[in-house]
Amino acid sequence: MRLTLHTDFALRVLIQVGVNEGKLTTIKEIAQTFHISKAHLMKVVNDLSQKGYLDTVRGRNGGIRLMRRPRDINIGQVVRETENQLDVIGCLEHKGYCPIQRVCVLRGLLSDATEAFLAVLDEHTLADLIKPKRLLSSLLLNGHGLTDRSDLAVVAPKA
Repeated sequence: MRLTLHTDFALRVLIQVGVNEGKLTTIKEIAQTFHISKAHLMKVVNDLSQKGYLDTVRGRNGGIRLMRRPRDINIGQVVRETENQLDVIGCLEHKGYCPIQRVCVLRGLLSDATEAFLAVLDEHTLADLIKPKRLLSSLLLNGHGLTDRSDLAVVAPKA
């Protein structure tokens, strides 16, 4: 399963805003941290705001902050709400898509895999994603966004 950039960016926005603990974060700051276009982020922030995840404050000293506590933001729910289509194969979305659809074993496997993927995400909240706060703060809020892949070793979870 592959998530859209919209969902990817939505999760990144929530992480950075969550680490900022109620202080206003600007779209410009997030754009600079993740090297994402401000125009694209504005769409993502608007969507998250309409869905009740972000509070937006307009004006010169404006920005965004979480509308809910991090522990009340379920990652599986965010993914469901930001993805237009979670079906990994056409027959999961459309009846009559394929002549063998009624008896297809692959269809069932892919449906189960999608549900398992979402079940894992359902077990986690934004609070889980921002647990390494000190490292995240250092990387995100101090303008030290990931500049190359070698930086991932600093924040990668241990197996």
